[in-house]
Amino acid sequence: SDLRQMLATKSVENIQFLPFLTTDANNLSWLGYGCLKGDGTVITVNAIGAALQTIYILVYLYYSPAKRLMLLQVLLLLAVVVTGYGYFTILVDTGTRLTHLGLFCSIFTITMYLSPLADLAKVVRSKSTRCLSFPLTVTTLVASSSWTLYGLQLHDPYITVPNVPGIVTSLVRFWLFQRYRPEQDKPY
Repeated sequence: SDLRQMLATKSVENIQFLPFLTTDANNLSWLGYGCLKGDGTVITVNAIGAALQTIYILVYLYYSPAKRLMLLQVLLLLAVVVTGYGYFTILVDTGTRLTHLGLFCSIFTITMYLSPLADLAKVVRSKSTRCLSFPLTVTTLVASSSWTLYGLQLHDPYITVPNVPGIVTSLVRFWLFQRYRPEQDKPY
């Protein structure tokens, strides 16, 4: 719905850039983990996710009035990805590579799920959920729950553990949507 809103309004008003960026980095990291582990499910889902997030970023950049700041953030992300790739392929031995990459991916996933917390203080202060995306909250709950169950099935703590914060933050956002119903919003 965020992409649809950007295309319809030709603006990025009330849409945060950081979740797109962290999700793209997260997808790229997990894509590397899936390739190293040979897990087709992780590879397929994260390849599609990275492609979609890249499209969202490009649309956001197109409609954003602050292109310089956004481009700087994208370049910083690329620097992190390239540095991470170099670290995992050159400096980490083959025996511990999957463990190190799994830990890195876990930290990135937790960061991605916690990135909307900055908006939660704004929601409580303004008593408005206008800056939160309900469809994104539903999707986050479904995705984080699915990955948690998949990780439990595989006995893979690197997939299981970092997705639990996604479930918790989604439940908090649902509570906020219930507490500060959108129809109660006052115009700015």
